[in-house]
Formats: sequence, C-alpha cells, structure tokens
Amino acid sequence: MSADSHGNTPAAWTAVAVALAGFLVGSIGLMFDPVKMPVFWVGVALGVGSLVVFAVMVKLGLHGGSSANSAAGARSGDH
Repeated sequence: MSADSHGNTPAAWTAVAVALAGFLVGSIGLMFDPVKMPVFWVGVALGVGSLVVFAVMVKLGLHGGSSANSAAGARSGDH
C-alpha cells in the first residue's frame, strides 16, 4: 500500500462511519428538552464501538498491507 493512500481502507472508513453515527446520535440526545441521557449514552457506546469495529477489521486483514511489507517494497524500489 502506498504512503498516499493513508486511511483509505475499509477498516478506517467503517470505523469513521460508526463513530460519526455515534456523535450524531449522542448530539441528538443532548438536543431534546429535557435531555435524553439514554440516547446520549447510546451515542457514546457507538463511538467506543467504532474502536472495536476497527480492531476486528484490522485483524481480518481489511486495513491494507503491513508496515513491514511497505518498507520492504520501498527498499526494493517497488512503488
């Protein structure tokens, strides 16, 4: 994976999408009058869950090549 594709992997995009959904849900919960704390905490859980989703997807190999492979490719002249 080349250096200019930083973050353009299924794992990264999925984690960002889940985190954005968490921020959206949490902020909607705070906008209610009165504040709906259970909705807010669901948003927080989604934000934390995005880290879990990212870690699982990395273990499944959906985060591109390893840094060792990209360093070896740079040394051998493969760009």
